[in-house]
Amino acid sequence: MSSESPSEPISVPPASAPASAPASAPAPATVGTPRITIDHFKTVDLRAAKVLEVVPHPNADRLWVLSLDVGELGRRTIVAGLRKDVPAEELCGRTIIIVANLEPALLRGVESHGMLLALRGPERAFPLGCAIDIPPGTRVS
Repeated sequence: MSSESPSEPISVPPASAPASAPASAPAPATVGTPRITIDHFKTVDLRAAKVLEVVPHPNADRLWVLSLDVGELGRRTIVAGLRKDVPAEELCGRTIIIVANLEPALLRGVESHGMLLALRGPERAFPLGCAIDIPPGTRVS
């Protein structure tokens, strides 16, 4: 345990650059992932959404069908592949982050109008959401 006071900031020393790479070299691209420009990324509409209802997908054991309140964008349905990781009780009533401007997609017979953002950890998936209660439909930037 450190003898530093909890109120003092903890700093991480900067990592040293590899000897073979000059300091001004661009970061390598992620293998197999195409790069996008910042202007393209700015077109992604991330919104807060309140989960109103969660039901099992009728044709898929790994999918939930979520009914959402997305504020000014109205109520919409999305399909999320979290059924094996996240119980319905943990999703229902939660404010989550969605990609609101995806083209609708038919997923095993249910039309999905957005995508829930989630983080997959070593044990399970965690839906990305708001730690504070913000109104549904709020833009997340």
